[in-house]
Amino acid sequence: MNQPQTRQLDVALDENTLEELARVVAGDDDLYYRRGFEIAGFLKRAGWQEVPEYDGQYRREWATELLMERRDRSGEMEKVLLRLADPREYLEEPELLAEVVAAVNTFLIHEGYRLENPGGSPRLVPCDPALAHPTHYGAAELKVAMTDLIADEAMARLLQWRLDEARTCYANGAHVAAIIMLGSLMEGVLLRTVVERDRSLLGRDSEDSITLDKLIKACHRVGWIGADAEKFSHELRKYRNFVHPKAEARESHRPDRDTLSICWQVVNAALNDLADTHPGRAC
Repeated sequence: MNQPQTRQLDVALDENTLEELARVVAGDDDLYYRRGFEIAGFLKRAGWQEVPEYDGQYRREWATELLMERRDRSGEMEKVLLRLADPREYLEEPELLAEVVAAVNTFLIHEGYRLENPGGSPRLVPCDPALAHPTHYGAAELKVAMTDLIADEAMARLLQWRLDEARTCYANGAHVAAIIMLGSLMEGVLLRTVVERDRSLLGRDSEDSITLDKLIKACHRVGWIGADAEKFSHELRKYRNFVHPKAEARESHRPDRDTLSICWQVVNAALNDLADTHPGRAC
């Protein structure tokens, strides 16, 4: 296995962050549970040297004390974080890996980092702490999950991955890439919505040939998205076309964080509208 790529922590983690990290290391009813001696084993597998034997103390308190003792040694914290995202730690329950990584990122993001494991290779990447606040993406906060909009579970998962990748692009300053991903997400959601709710809206087009422009207009015409969502979705569509370098070269400016924030608000508004008009939604 290749050595995991990482970004070295350049600051000591906050005490509250370490307490949350200890909670994940120790585990509880909702996370991967480790008994006291298993915590010691975990730290050794993470690469810690001279780990004391478990003395029967309350597991979480003991884990917190161990982490606090090495708080100023950033390399030691990196080892713990990377091991938490290592698939080899969850061979018997592989489905728990994603839950653990998600749990870590809920507090690690405040330190300006995110834990990832693409291809099974754990790494730390820098990110914007503003990602911890969903409303940063715009006044229209996303209130639904893809499974609330799309009946096809496989497609709902794929579209959720697109949204997650857009967040990763945002976190790393890849604003154009994030906008392109959001445009792709919008097209996928609208197409699947039309297919599942009323295929006649495709007209003479097939699923493979209908354009995002037509999908936006059709969904607005039947009242699934509002006038504001329709209007600004067309602007997102134009930016989505920057996937073709010539399209971007013709424009007089390059999209930045503010552009992305507006596009994110458009996507959230459209998805919320689709949820509000879902045929299965209780009145």
